[in-house]
Amino acid sequence: KKIYKMGEIEVRALDGVDINIERGSIISIMGPSGSGKSTLMNLLGCLDRPTEGEYILNGVNVSKMNDDQLAIARNQLVGFVFQSFNLLSRQSALANVELPLRYGGISRNRKEKAIEALQSVGLGDRINHKPSELSGGQQQRVAIARALVTNPAIIMADEPTGNLDSKSGKEIMDLIISLNQTRKTTIIIVTHDPGIAAQTQRIVYLSDGKIVSEEFPA
Repeated sequence: KKIYKMGEIEVRALDGVDINIERGSIISIMGPSGSGKSTLMNLLGCLDRPTEGEYILNGVNVSKMNDDQLAIARNQLVGFVFQSFNLLSRQSALANVELPLRYGGISRNRKEKAIEALQSVGLGDRINHKPSELSGGQQQRVAIARALVTNPAIIMADEPTGNLDSKSGKEIMDLIISLNQTRKTTIIIVTHDPGIAAQTQRIVYLSDGKIVSEEFPA
């Protein structure tokens, strides 16, 4: 559960969500605005802790961590891909992908790991380009490489194709699905797009802070 107090009003953003996500799976979370999607993403991504209940990630009880421990878990266990890419505009693709390693205090083979991540998303020839020199689809590939570089337990993707045209969006989804299949990376996609959700193995529907149904596309 995640409960917010707003004066005398109690807002149950998540009201008893019970979910098990298997390692190596790719799932999508859907629901109308206010359903709890973003709150659930924040909890799964180690950006917040539940008010009640437990969250076990990769065998670690995240719900009992303090802020510093949560930051370490977030850096080591979770990769994020956002709709707006969230790249540093004055930094090269390589420098952007190196960031999680810098924050994690990893200096050994940092450049090599970042180059390998960029190569894995098809951008080995764009490592020195800045975001303004890349297309939207290429910028999202840089963001995916940044999410992958720490070899996280899960990747949280928030509307990953939302700012892309249909062709680039298809390419990004093809890449995400390929990474899930080849690297066995667990991927959780928050989306409003039924077409995106239909490409995942499992769709979880939220409403009023509760899981109301699930689907398992063929």
